[in-house]
Amino acid sequence: MEHFIFALQVQFRGLFQMILVLGIGGSFPYGFHISVINYPSVHIRKFINETWIERYGSPLHPETIMLLWSFIVSVYGIGGFLGSLCCGYLTTKYRKKKCQMCTNLIMLVAALFMAFSKTAKSFEMILIGRFLYGIGTGFSLNIHPQYVGEISPKKLRGFTNSTVAVFLTLGKLTGQVIGLREILGSEALWPWLLASSGLSALVQLVTLPFFPDSPSYLLIQKGNEEACRKAIRKLWGEGDHQAEIDDIMKEKVAMTSTKTLRVLEVIKERSLRWQLYILMTVMTTLQLCGINAVECSLYSQNKRQLYSVLQTPLMFPAFQSTLIDRFGRKVLLWGGYTLMCSVLALLTMTLSLQETHVFCFSFSAGTTISIMVEIFSQSFRPSAFLIVGCINWMGLFVLGMIFPLIVDNLGPFCFLIFLGILALSAIFIYLYLPETKGKSIMEIKAEFNKLNFGKKETSVTENNFPKEQLFCTKL
Repeated sequence: MEHFIFALQVQFRGLFQMILVLGIGGSFPYGFHISVINYPSVHIRKFINETWIERYGSPLHPETIMLLWSFIVSVYGIGGFLGSLCCGYLTTKYRKKKCQMCTNLIMLVAALFMAFSKTAKSFEMILIGRFLYGIGTGFSLNIHPQYVGEISPKKLRGFTNSTVAVFLTLGKLTGQVIGLREILGSEALWPWLLASSGLSALVQLVTLPFFPDSPSYLLIQKGNEEACRKAIRKLWGEGDHQAEIDDIMKEKVAMTSTKTLRVLEVIKERSLRWQLYILMTVMTTLQLCGINAVECSLYSQNKRQLYSVLQTPLMFPAFQSTLIDRFGRKVLLWGGYTLMCSVLALLTMTLSLQETHVFCFSFSAGTTISIMVEIFSQSFRPSAFLIVGCINWMGLFVLGMIFPLIVDNLGPFCFLIFLGILALSAIFIYLYLPETKGKSIMEIKAEFNKLNFGKKETSVTENNFPKEQLFCTKL
């Protein structure tokens, strides 16, 4: 709790305000778009049929309507995947702040397509808007964790990283609330429901220019120490921040003998081998922990009343941040996975007994994001997050495609698959993840060198490339 209160003090007011601005236009839309699309589904299918009748004089077959509706839902994932692919290269070339502002413009255009689709009698506009939302979210979901991790001091890094999960969950709950029939989920107002996330993009577009680029970007990539110090003072207040600046300088010195690697080079680089193992493990587990599957299952059965989600990152953000900074990332990850195994076992029994309430717990989302930000240095982070984006969007697509089949064959016992994945991930994290709490990038890299090179070499550079700088993250 002390870190949460500390962040709200006058000294860190600038940091807290920027966290709020980044969250509103960052991970919030991702959660919002995942949940809100389920509510107007009946109205949109009816709108598709009515539009077709008006154009061609005959109704569509129900299976064709369902196919079009499924494509509207899934095209969001295609857009997100494309946005993730482009994000690494563009953020390296044009900086995260500028890319995020361009993302807001894409989201506003998407909102306009959604808002006027019914007036224009065009379900194709819904499809285009949903695709543009996906592209924008693919960008923002990659930029937000990196940006928020780079603007925070070491002692508050766990708290700031956990806010990504808070805003994601807040987006989901907001979508569920305003999607109710009594608010914007009615037949008359559903276009405005789909367009409403444009408000968060507008807020960020107006406010983000007043905040600085990340201190590490200004010092490492721009080489502007004065701008770095100015950004630190604006975000962290007046005080002695020399130790943090020294850590950034050490990272910059280490990068003089490195280049920013393309994705395939990152995959092949030996000094990043175990970082990638950890990254793929935590990201895959986040997708296959069962939370998304529960939503998919209950929505597909039209049993939203069964869905009560008690997500720690939203309900107790201060409590979660205290746990992250007090116990460390490793303990919370393997402990959270173990606890979620128990929850899924209980869920299996609850569903098999046909109880009326289901409670799901997302214990480890904030910790997962902290790990993803902390184990890669500035030069490798864009390519690493490109990999994260691909895993995320492909995971959503695959899970949406195969989960209904698994449910048909296994019934309530389908969640035992996720239980097994969580158990294996907990063992892997317990055995191999170095603790990153309170450590600089260089200290974390030294810990991973012990895994990557064994006893033969524990003090190696990040890679063996010549001393040239090549900022490119294309595939």
